[in-house]
This record gives sequence, C-alpha cells and structure tokens, in this order.
Amino acid sequence: MTSPEQPQRRAVDRIDVHAHFVPDFYREALIAAGHARPDGIAGIPPWTPEAALKVMDDLGVQTAMLSISSPGVHFGDDAQSRALSRQVNEEGARLGRTYPGRFGHLASIPLPDIQGAVAEAAYALDELKADGLVLETNQNGMYLGDEALEPLWSALDERSAVILIHPTSPACGCSPRLDAKFPRPAFEFLFDTTRSVIDLVVAGVMKRHSRLKIIVPHAGAALPILVTRVDLGLPLLSPAGTPPPPLLRDAMRELHFDLAGAPVPQLLQALLQVADESHIHYGSDYPFTPGPLCDRLLQALEGTPLFSEEVWRAVSGENARRLFPTLHALPAGQV
Repeated sequence: MTSPEQPQRRAVDRIDVHAHFVPDFYREALIAAGHARPDGIAGIPPWTPEAALKVMDDLGVQTAMLSISSPGVHFGDDAQSRALSRQVNEEGARLGRTYPGRFGHLASIPLPDIQGAVAEAAYALDELKADGLVLETNQNGMYLGDEALEPLWSALDERSAVILIHPTSPACGCSPRLDAKFPRPAFEFLFDTTRSVIDLVVAGVMKRHSRLKIIVPHAGAALPILVTRVDLGLPLLSPAGTPPPPLLRDAMRELHFDLAGAPVPQLLQALLQVADESHIHYGSDYPFTPGPLCDRLLQALEGTPLFSEEVWRAVSGENARRLFPTLHALPAGQV
C-alpha cells in the first residue's frame, strides 16, 4: 500500500465530492437570518462559477459535487426553509446544465421539518436528478440517529441515495469563552461529525437501510481513533440477553470518506487502518478553504507515501465514478 517515493501526481480528471457553492440569494438569506459569520468564521467567502472553475482547473478537478455548507437552509421557519431548499436545488441543477461535466449537485433539504425534507428529497432526486444529498450533522439537536428521521432514511434507501454528511455547530455550546475564541470549524466540526456518525451507526440506520451510501467528511474526523473504544462499550448499551448495537468497526468498512481538510499524515494513517480504500474520495472544501490552501493540501496528498500510485488514482476519481452513476457517462479527462 505504501511507497517510499513521493511523486508529483497532479491528475486532470479528479472528482471533488466536497465542494460548496454560495449563490447570491443564499448569501442574502444567511445574512438576513443572522449568519453573516456562520459558525464563527470571519465571513461568508465569495463564490462564482467562473472562480470555482478556475480553482478546479488549477487542482485538476474535472467535476465538483456542489453542496450548501453549514448552517444549511433551515433558520427556524419551515415554510421559508422549504422555499430556500427548492431555490438552492433549482440553482444547483441549473449550474449542472450550464456547465455540463463540471458541476454535480448534492441537494439540500429542510430538516428538521421531516415532511418537507422527504418531499424535497424526492423532488431533488427524482425530478432534478441531483447526484445525492447533503445532511448537516445535526439540526436543532436532531442528530442523524434520531428515530424521527426514519421516514427520510426509508425514502433515501429506496433510491440508493448518496449522502454527504456535513458538520455544523453543536446543538449546544460547552464554553462561551472557547466559542468566542475559536470558530467552530477549527475542531467542534470534527467533534460533531464524530458524535453524529456514532449515533447513526449505533441506532442501526445503516443496518436497516443498507442501500444508503454515506460519505463522512474530513477523513472521518475522530472516528478512526475511537473505533475500539466505542465498540468496547457497546455491550453495555443493551439489556441482558439482547444483541448489542452494530459495531462501529464494521460500519467503517461500509462508510465512505472524503479527504477535505488536513488529513496528512496523522489522520490519513489512522483512516487507512479501518476504512476500505475504495471508499475514500478527494474533497477540497472550496470556497470555505481558499484556493491557494486547497492547492497546498492537495500537494500534501499527492506527495504522501501512504498512497500507492494505483490507490491515489482511485481516490482522485475512480472511486467517485463508481459511487455516482451520473459520472459513468463522462469520459475520464473531459473538461
């Protein structure tokens, strides 16, 4: 699996499964809802299709799967959230038509409005032909193992949907001092991802809905190093004589993972011990990660000896082409 060499491996047909778009109307909705600095970051980054395509070309990305980032589309009002979900999904579909082969789309849904979320998921996947969905790690404290989400999981399982989990701020703050000092993406995003995926697995969602294809962001957050600890305690969660919850270690072989963030070298090394290499995908997190930093992080991935040449080609795009059927019609290298 490893090689002592560190070649420069800039591909030209990469698939980016973790990329965002920020239409002007969505920016305005964020600001109107009090999210001018979402999750404590300095501000909402600029985004245009032309700027995104320039960064994609610099990174050797053929297709970027666009999604709305944290805090999603629900700001307290179900009706407004349904309307905003529809607007961003129509825009995602339009971008795909306007730039064929360059932009895919992971649709947004108005959770925690379950009825609205199921209806919008069906519309986005069936009518707009979205490539999948993006779900925040929690919505107002509703984490992904919540039994209230069962109608949504059933609808998505019927469609063998691809789901990108995206971190957001925890449902409650632990320390106002730390919240004021650190933006939540610095480390709280990783903790919330870990919390939500453990909840998802232990609740048996993946066992009941085995056709779901779930992408965990940021190389699995803290999951790779917590697998043994979590599984050790699972028998304590069930009454005597009943089976324990599903093992996290088994789920790690079924989950997919993107490499947005800075996984090299420590986190990637841990991930490769517990994940299926064919389920690992490139992700940039542009524009919330600026273009020059995306390039630096990609250079680190290109140079790591943790990937063989064959595995790196798969991570760069071949794995994603298997995951997203809509990419099968696109020949490698089309730009």
